[in-house]
Amino acid sequence: MFKRIANLFKGFLGLFVSVLENANPEALLEVEKENLRKQIANYNQGLASHAGLCERLMSQVKKLETEERELRAKAAAHLKAGNREAAGQYALQLQSTTTQLAENRQQLEAAEKTYQDLIKARDVAIKAAQSKIESLKYALTDLKIKRATAEMNEMASGMIGSIGGSGDTLNRLHDMVEEERQNASGRARVARDSIDMSEVRVKDEEQKALAAQALADFAAKEGIALEPEGGPTTAAPETERTMGS
Repeated sequence: MFKRIANLFKGFLGLFVSVLENANPEALLEVEKENLRKQIANYNQGLASHAGLCERLMSQVKKLETEERELRAKAAAHLKAGNREAAGQYALQLQSTTTQLAENRQQLEAAEKTYQDLIKARDVAIKAAQSKIESLKYALTDLKIKRATAEMNEMASGMIGSIGGSGDTLNRLHDMVEEERQNASGRARVARDSIDMSEVRVKDEEQKALAAQALADFAAKEGIALEPEGGPTTAAPETERTMGS
């Protein structure tokens, strides 16, 4: 009985979570992105440990290479000096060191290959996940647009039957706006009719006269002959420019 109740509770909980996920796909995507970042961080920690192993093997190889050179030199020196027993001991150590060096080199080569394979696998997995995330982002954007379009269409469908009826709010609002607009137009006309246009015309003629005088002064300085208003403006002959300068 308790097992059945537990299964029923799990079923309701799973259904509730599914509803939340469907209602908030962006939040679910953010959770997955965070999970991806954590997985990459954990993977990089393991990768760093493997890189440390490669460094230790590399140091060991360098150490054994140095020992091998020293033992070979010592064995050769004692053998040339006639110390066969000492030369034999160094030769024996040299054999052991050479064997260890070969094994460490093989281990280092295998470790380096594994390290490169791990990096490649990580990069491939990250690119695949990023590509999927970008695809989901586009899908979510398209989903938002389609949801909004559907909501607008549903709203429009519901409004068709309600707009235009007797006592409609929009009609009352339209009448109110039109009345205010007409009142504003009337006030603007009254204000315009009350303006003293004679002073405005005087100011306008004064500005035109000042502009004409400024233009004449400029033309005189530049040696340009001004034609009557509306006619072409041409440059004065070279002799006139010389006389004027």
